[in-house]
Amino acid sequence: MIEFTKRAFLRSAGFAGIALTFGCGGTADARKGKFPVTKTDAEWKKQLSPAAYRVLRQEDTERPFSSPLDKEKRKGTFVCAGCDQRLFSSAHKYDSGTGWPSFWQPLSGAIGTATDYKLGYARTEVHCARCGGHLGHVFNDGPKPTGKRYCMNGVAMRFIAG
Repeated sequence: MIEFTKRAFLRSAGFAGIALTFGCGGTADARKGKFPVTKTDAEWKKQLSPAAYRVLRQEDTERPFSSPLDKEKRKGTFVCAGCDQRLFSSAHKYDSGTGWPSFWQPLSGAIGTATDYKLGYARTEVHCARCGGHLGHVFNDGPKPTGKRYCMNGVAMRFIAG
């Protein structure tokens, strides 16, 4: 009886490890269909650039320092590349030195979050509240007043000056 219990425990631990490794919970698939803007995979592929599709719909990450939005300094608004949802004000942008556009606060109601285990530990994934597109992650090492660093993929957004 003890061996069966030990074997069952090890099997359960193995399944939990697989779930952590492959990101179960908090993925785009788990959020599918729960947003005001929904499209088929084919529609997203037709609308988005290949890089934006990989980030927004497949939760990929762009290479650091590859986005022109990282160096964007003009006054304006950053919007979702998938649905034009207003996400971040330029007034909340700062240079985190990470190579990705970073903000200390999103616009009200613009984003949602989910737990992401893709690296084997919990991170807070950020997605567009309107279409569910993956934007990046939020960390607790940002500047005052929030202490947050919304580390976003530039390819997941567009900038509107003004």
